[in-house]
Amino acid sequence: MNDKIKERLDSGRATPVFTWSPLPPRKKLGFTEKNSSVKNDLPISEPYYPNCEFQIWLRSCEQEIEEPLEGVVTGLIPEWLNGSLIRNGPGSLKAGKDEFQHLFDSSALLHRFGIKNGTVTYQCKFLRSEIYKKIWTANRLVMTEFGTKAVPDPCHTIFQKVATMFSFKSDMSDNAMISVYPFRDEIYAFNEMPFIHRIDPANLDTLERVDLSQHVSIVNHTSHPHVMEDSSVYNIGMTIYPTGPYYSVIHFATRSTAKEMFASGKIVASIPARWPLNPSYMHTFGITENYFVIVEQPFSVSLPGILALKFQNEPLAGAFRWYEDQYTQINVISRKTGRLTHKFQAETFFYLHIINQYEDTGYLILDVCAYRDPSMLDCMYFETMRNMQNNPDYAKMFRGRPIRFVLPLNALSPEEVGEANLVNLKGTKASAKYLVNGEILAKAERLCNMGCETPRINYNKFLGKKYRYFYAISSDVDSDNPGTIIKVDTVTKTTKTWQQKNCFPGEPVFVPSTESDAEDHGVILSVMVWGQEDTNHVGLLVLDAKSFEEIGRAEFRTPSAVPKCLHGWFLPEK
Repeated sequence: MNDKIKERLDSGRATPVFTWSPLPPRKKLGFTEKNSSVKNDLPISEPYYPNCEFQIWLRSCEQEIEEPLEGVVTGLIPEWLNGSLIRNGPGSLKAGKDEFQHLFDSSALLHRFGIKNGTVTYQCKFLRSEIYKKIWTANRLVMTEFGTKAVPDPCHTIFQKVATMFSFKSDMSDNAMISVYPFRDEIYAFNEMPFIHRIDPANLDTLERVDLSQHVSIVNHTSHPHVMEDSSVYNIGMTIYPTGPYYSVIHFATRSTAKEMFASGKIVASIPARWPLNPSYMHTFGITENYFVIVEQPFSVSLPGILALKFQNEPLAGAFRWYEDQYTQINVISRKTGRLTHKFQAETFFYLHIINQYEDTGYLILDVCAYRDPSMLDCMYFETMRNMQNNPDYAKMFRGRPIRFVLPLNALSPEEVGEANLVNLKGTKASAKYLVNGEILAKAERLCNMGCETPRINYNKFLGKKYRYFYAISSDVDSDNPGTIIKVDTVTKTTKTWQQKNCFPGEPVFVPSTESDAEDHGVILSVMVWGQEDTNHVGLLVLDAKSFEEIGRAEFRTPSAVPKCLHGWFLPEK
């Protein structure tokens, strides 16, 4: 543990004191000093990562595919596997005559793989968000995004700038390029702003935009809500009250239509941010039978920084702060009362994705894809990607591992247990101990020694329940084959992998078999793109989830380059 953290925790001082840090003077987020070692546009004589193909993220789709292409199938596509795999992700580096600078700014491109009776078709189309339409009408950048600065509108007066400073929704991009999730029988594209877009799952047309902040009091939300077995939806967002920002759990109750679900939206739990001027950034959250789990990491958003950046027309990335001497706090909230019931401290880590969480005989198990700091976000600048082969620190910046916390929900008092380990659950090396200030420090165990990202589980049956397997893609850019899909057994701490040279699969989506309820009885669907000059080539891979062996695939030759996508959802045929 960082010595500063330990000293502060042992002293019982739970409230951090922030000092104002100036806005970064350069484009990159600048979370680590290592970034200064990156040299731009140097010739690559001996690349540091010869097997990593960064160009898959630097492609722009130049031509949409409206009429479905039929794929060339090899192997077997199971006859029972019928439906649509809808994918979302970055689609174009270009904004007319300009270019974006960060992966999170790229215009959203939707992909559809239609699977029916052993055949597969492919389509792709850009999401018609409001910002997309403005960009392509003006043929240039018209709004400053997460990591990209636009030329300011000369018609805006200084008074208009001041007015927009006090509205979180003014000049807010609705480029929903991260994920897709269903509300009843409708599918919506998400990012972390409160705007979601309904898309037609048959042809990828953008049908309408919904502003969720009109239904529930939030200024943002995570791009990974939870869809429950009864079709209701939970998410968390930030609510600004007179006393400061709160993390709010939102519930959209099951209704017959998505529109009625939106109208049903209400806040069912809310806790204050521990740092009122610097609320924590969250990309996912957890839910179990009895609890919500909110992981409050020391990667935060400076509210004063946002106002300053909006006035200066600087990218939002400059408002993020990384406080490496602060602990990560795990908040456990009762689903019944909406109140905070447990709070745990953990050694500092950064995360985007929670894998799963569940309750087990008096403990709450929390599995997370964790990093030592948020410098991996620097790795997503296009400039950094282009120069990664010259950067000996790039792999370290992207180094992450899946970890497990075992959190005691019924711990005895400090007087009764002293410094003893509070975790007595069999089969785990995770621990939890009281600190002198009476708070509990949880230490995680590693689930495997491979970098794992975009984790997925048998979601329909095991969300928030005791589970054994998860699936992910490799985040180790310096491995022998960075294009690897991973199956992790959380009980035996072993892995199975699938890989192919110069092939880079995406997020593995589990589809359960119709013949068995066994946890890993089904298939894994993953979108494949190829590296080097093989740009106009996309495929759908089908793996047996149990053996992790390939059983079939469909490949397509496309009229334009296909960039790698991020997240998706499988919609079974009705």
